[in-house]
Amino acid sequence: MIQKKILLIDDEMDILELLSYNLEKEGYMVYTANNGNEGIEKAKEIIPDLILLDVMMPEKDGIETCQDLRKIKELSKTLIVFLSARSEEFSQLAGFQAGANDYIVKLIKPKVLISKVNALLQLTSQVSDSSKTIEIGDLVIDKDNFRVTKNNQQFLLPKKEFDLLYLLASNTDKVFKREEILEKVWGNDVIVGERTIDVHIRRLREKLGINAIQTLKGIGYKLVV
Repeated sequence: MIQKKILLIDDEMDILELLSYNLEKEGYMVYTANNGNEGIEKAKEIIPDLILLDVMMPEKDGIETCQDLRKIKELSKTLIVFLSARSEEFSQLAGFQAGANDYIVKLIKPKVLISKVNALLQLTSQVSDSSKTIEIGDLVIDKDNFRVTKNNQQFLLPKKEFDLLYLLASNTDKVFKREEILEKVWGNDVIVGERTIDVHIRRLREKLGINAIQTLKGIGYKLVV
């Protein structure tokens, strides 16, 4: 079985050592970087499956680092998870808007963090039998290659944004309830904030110019053709 690669980017050495120890004990290949610029170079070198990223770092903070990582084509399938002492809602929203797949507060216990990491990586390893391309007007969603094209312009989306768009496009006659979206896109074993779906929907609308994602208050979402 191929070992999953995890990159830790944090300026606190004790955090890097603690996380490295626990993740390596779990069987992961762990790499570390002390700042954003070093982390970006290391990520381009090893193409990790998951990046655990701090927010508050000197030189280049985690938000800017995440934005730069999301511009690298080779890292389009890499999960990025913020691990930060900042627990304010605006910090979490900024993290998701920068392209993160999840946001975890540093007070989390190592065993719980390992469980979340396992769940996230397990979800990305599941291969869907319904792999196909969906075409809706000028929007083309290629699930095999995680590629979205609109008006002949190609977009590289973070995995959760892609999975959410693909789910909505898979049945345009259906209203997807929030509970179903959380289960199918994030999985039952992953705990996410209640605003997570809203943030991802807004980012899809902004990036793709799609106003066809309709919000039904208190119910869910629907892609209107």
